[in-house]
Amino acid sequence: MKSLDINQIKQYLPHRYPLLLVDRVLDWESGKNITAIKNVTINEEFFVGHFPHKPVMPGVLTIEALAQTSALLAFLTTGQKPDDNAVVYFIGIDGARFKRPVEPGDQLKMHVEILRHARGIWKFQAKATVDDQLVVEAELMCTMRSINEPPAVE
Repeated sequence: MKSLDINQIKQYLPHRYPLLLVDRVLDWESGKNITAIKNVTINEEFFVGHFPHKPVMPGVLTIEALAQTSALLAFLTTGQKPDDNAVVYFIGIDGARFKRPVEPGDQLKMHVEILRHARGIWKFQAKATVDDQLVVEAELMCTMRSINEPPAVE
């Protein structure tokens, strides 16, 4: 079993508080899959406004937690770490389905599998659960680009 603590995660993800949404990697297999967790507490800044009378983690942040877990798997698979000259772009979300809200006190467990990696594009099957109940599932796509590389123009 291969695991990563928060200090190791910070070596692979450029995100920092309040946007670092992966607390621990429980297990990962290069080129295959990863399982990670996010401990959701009432102290999260987004609960102040979402919603004061019924705190719920925004769905887009649940997807972001899955995207960060996916990026970790890509970096661990290639053996690379991000640097100041590269950025990982989120380029697609397909089939996102939300099944249950995430509330303070929940432990969000993220499971991500690589579907394919070709020409710099990664595609992942991702799902998040709380207490073995499905919260969200989606196919995610990302790519890494140099910060000096001009954006694609269509």
